[in-house]
Amino acid sequence: MTVIRRKPRTPSSRFQSYLSTKDITKKSPEKKLTTALKRSGGRNVYGRITTRHRGGGAARKYRIIDFGRTERDVPGKIAAVEYDPNRNVNIALVVYLSGAKKYILMPAGLAVGDTVIASEKTEAKVGNALPLKNIPVGFLVHNIAIRPHSKGTFARSAGTSAQIMSHADQYVTLKMPSGEIRMVPEMSWATVGVLGSADFKNISWGKAGRTRHRGFRPTVRGMAMNPVDHPHGGGEGRSKSGSHPRSPWGKGAKGTRTRRRKNALILRRRKTKNK
Repeated sequence: MTVIRRKPRTPSSRFQSYLSTKDITKKSPEKKLTTALKRSGGRNVYGRITTRHRGGGAARKYRIIDFGRTERDVPGKIAAVEYDPNRNVNIALVVYLSGAKKYILMPAGLAVGDTVIASEKTEAKVGNALPLKNIPVGFLVHNIAIRPHSKGTFARSAGTSAQIMSHADQYVTLKMPSGEIRMVPEMSWATVGVLGSADFKNISWGKAGRTRHRGFRPTVRGMAMNPVDHPHGGGEGRSKSGSHPRSPWGKGAKGTRTRRRKNALILRRRKTKNK
């Protein structure tokens, strides 16, 4: 998908850009594959804000995605490509020979009319889902399950994929999109290919209103606050008082490690110290 810049007819449209929609073939979603989306505004079950700067946004319905590829050993044909307002990658409507209809994440290289299947004995080609042990080394995969019999949780955003590095001792070593190298059980399922809409990261939103429509509220810098509100606040002029970047509650930010326990399956972390 290509990034299209808007004509500068107004000050707000001068820097705006958006993704081309020529690949989208269906505008309205399948009614049976949608459900109401109840948003929390960044609040937990007690009503306390746990994720700041969330709220509002355009009304939307949630599209039920088949992350587990539950239709096994049944081929399906891609009937339509749709826009999903809840994620940054397009979705494909797959109609199976059994009559079932499911949404899957749309990989790059597929189009309407192509056939996909989820099976242990299928060929490792784009759009097919199979256990990691049956996918050769070097292949790129997405929608990876962290354990057998679970749904895909890794590499689900636009343009992402993980590369299979090796097979050994009932585990498969993956290089994740973040650069982290970790092991996953070989019986975990994954889908072959790279997800589409890779140019999503190159979009220039252009104005605050487009960000508000996505459900993000304004952010105030800590340095603009008073000392009672933020560790970076106060001081004569712009000053952090020589302190390291911190959250409003004094926790280290921008690179501070937050994992409490060491995971033996992670061979190399996303961020490593230069030796």
